[in-house]
Amino acid sequence: MTPAQIKIKRTESMLKELIPEAISGLADARIREIDVIDVKCSKGKSDAKVYLDPHDYTPMEKSAFMKLLEKVRPIIEEHCMKDQGWFRSPHLTFVFDDTLERSKNIEALFAKIAKEKKDES
Repeated sequence: MTPAQIKIKRTESMLKELIPEAISGLADARIREIDVIDVKCSKGKSDAKVYLDPHDYTPMEKSAFMKLLEKVRPIIEEHCMKDQGWFRSPHLTFVFDDTLERSKNIEALFAKIAKEKKDES
């Protein structure tokens, strides 16, 4: 790993700890139930994508969470900035992680293919 990659990983790790800490300090109880799965920073560390656990939220609930998170995003960024003594915080973008859902779909496709091959035999 290059020194730049190490700095990015370190920033991602710090944000992964700081964002849930900032969310837990908010007054709105609905936001406090959101879990942060991962954080990925851009190459220049000016932007960061925050992956959230989708649980079994409906699309309406996800939309409501996104609106709430967009409102409190400056507060979360300021918390991260002050805690680390940064001059500025990365601009946070919140996204529900759909990796698990996609992997379930892929596994279902593999199971279907295996069943079709078994039936052909």
